[in-house]
Amino acid sequence: MVTSTWKRYVYPCWKPTLDNEGDNSSSRGGDPGGSVDGLWWYKDLGHHVNGEFSMAVIQANNILEDQSQLESGSMSLIEAGPQGTFVGIYDGHAGAEAARFINGRLFENVKKFTSEDQVMSADVISKAYLATEEEFLSLVRNQWQTRPQIASVGSCCLVGIICSGMLYIANAGDSRAVLGKRERALKEVKAVQLSSEHNASLESVREELRSLHPDDPNVVVLKHKVWRVKGIIQVSRSIGDAYLKRAEFNREPLLPKFRFPGTFQKPILLAEPSIFVQKLLPEDQFLIFASDGLWEHLSNQEAVDIVSSCEHHGIARKLIKAALQEAAKKREMRYADLKRIDRGVRRHFHDDITVIVLFLDSHLISRSSFRAPVVSIKGGGGGP
Repeated sequence: MVTSTWKRYVYPCWKPTLDNEGDNSSSRGGDPGGSVDGLWWYKDLGHHVNGEFSMAVIQANNILEDQSQLESGSMSLIEAGPQGTFVGIYDGHAGAEAARFINGRLFENVKKFTSEDQVMSADVISKAYLATEEEFLSLVRNQWQTRPQIASVGSCCLVGIICSGMLYIANAGDSRAVLGKRERALKEVKAVQLSSEHNASLESVREELRSLHPDDPNVVVLKHKVWRVKGIIQVSRSIGDAYLKRAEFNREPLLPKFRFPGTFQKPILLAEPSIFVQKLLPEDQFLIFASDGLWEHLSNQEAVDIVSSCEHHGIARKLIKAALQEAAKKREMRYADLKRIDRGVRRHFHDDITVIVLFLDSHLISRSSFRAPVVSIKGGGGGP
């Protein structure tokens, strides 16, 4: 049965444009590296080793805190190494420094450890996360005297890697990866969430925190009807957030809102990701990677319905537009009015939102030795 909700999202797929949003042909940035139009950055369609992709970002904060990248080609430093596609969504908080740092280092660390092990694996990805974490904490320590607030900056980190017919999903934080899987018997595309989320709003996450810190009754606190780690932050895993990883940064001159009484012996937040691995099958149609700003307004199935019912070109922007329409509706305003609100003030209506959609071509995925042109693209255009 076609629901009214489904029709509301899918109907725009037959319109020729996105109300001219982001369709400015003179946008700076150019097509090869994406285009910028106002608060939008987008790459409507491109090709990766395993199919096509679409990327888009909408800014809400004064400074864009979301960073992202898509890398396709060699997954190691060795020319004869495995080929594949790497996707990263980095949702920063308290600033953009951590997300930008990850955008420059994490994939390089993945290639380094893949070269050492001579194969892609969950262990390679975990080591790359932890190495990137240590590099950023070293940066914080070096800048502590001149820029102490960098100790409060962190980022969620969602990664997807397709390599040798296998799919690896790694997550630290509350971004999300969703698979669109064709159910032949039902003739529909089903949403399958692949990432584990680390947010204190989930009872399982609160239990994990309490078990890891049995001597700290305040490791998770209900504050203004929201569960927060140490009463400050919602995510329980991240890269950065040095003040919750090293006791030496839980003091002045860090701002009081990031400091808490007492000390701690082991990191309160973890940088180690949850990792999911599976073999890709012909019925696996596409993957949606997005920061939590999208999932605040769209369910997994709603997002999959939109992607499965629309053409590939511009689909990442269509997903974000659907989320923005819902955000406007929740505030009892028109989407046209929301579009006129500038960054900064925009954050009261929705978060920065980043979306990458990877379409999966089973014929290309099965050709593990296939060498396509290298693709390297970073979302956001370096933002203000």
